[in-house]
Amino acid sequence: MHSRITLLATVLAVAGCTRGSAAVADTSTTRDSAQTASAPSIDWARVDSALGRTGAVQPGDVHRYGMPRSDLKVTAGGVSIKPAFALGSWIAMKAHGNGVVAMGDLVLTDAELPKVIAKLQEGGVEQTAIHHHIIGESPRVLYVHVHGHGDPIAVATAVRAALALTGTPAPSAPSAPAAPAAPPLGIDTTAITTALGAPGRVNGGVWQVSVPRAETITSDGFEIPPSMGLATAINFQPTGGGKAAITGDFVMIGTEVNPVIKALGEHGISVTSLHSHLLNENPRLFFMHFWANDDAVTLARGLKAALDLTNSRR
Repeated sequence: MHSRITLLATVLAVAGCTRGSAAVADTSTTRDSAQTASAPSIDWARVDSALGRTGAVQPGDVHRYGMPRSDLKVTAGGVSIKPAFALGSWIAMKAHGNGVVAMGDLVLTDAELPKVIAKLQEGGVEQTAIHHHIIGESPRVLYVHVHGHGDPIAVATAVRAALALTGTPAPSAPSAPAAPAAPPLGIDTTAITTALGAPGRVNGGVWQVSVPRAETITSDGFEIPPSMGLATAINFQPTGGGKAAITGDFVMIGTEVNPVIKALGEHGISVTSLHSHLLNENPRLFFMHFWANDDAVTLARGLKAALDLTNSRR
């Protein structure tokens, strides 16, 4: 089956939107079961082979593939950006209809963008937006958001062909010996969790937090789980002395946008980009990226003040 893929291109502002690769906890098991019951059976091993990567199963029976841009050496505001902080390409797929629904985000350089767009056009992939997430980064980075449905092998093949035109590294082969313990982050993650009111996890030297919205989000009759990129993402990258750079994106409805901008500004957190990632979602969503580099716990309190103005799960 020939698949249709819709591609949303994003121009950087911050979260590797990046929305890094933080796992999202989704408690809507009843709705998940109902969707799964009507979904087709997918041979995910074949999808893995077509994409050249192994997916991780996320809540909602979502298969998510991470493609970190560890080849890029990007700095912003004097901070050397880690891949898990703001340079994480990814694609997520969920069985639906006659195949899958797919959403994702490709991190590209200026030079890579035209070639990737041309290759995606060859495969029937449409571009619907290009925007930035961070400001003042060097070199300049762009984000291309992907949305599609149909044959999962065709989706995976198209994405892999596009990635081949970039410097995205191939996945590393798992090593037999156990990896050494990761060094301490250098920020108080317990205090951050208390201040923010949401737990997180360590990934690639970054403290990642994901906060789903409370309402159900749909697109063309398909319920989109938070693990497909619809949760507010917050990343803390330690910068020394208990400080951290923060980035990510708030997921909001229209009436929440300006109250959140005001709350972030009152706490010394800069807004770096405001845009959409989807075309036909209900309710209409806006994604807002941010940046600051200060005491990590103080920043967590500011982020909490902004989160409290959104319809996020408590």
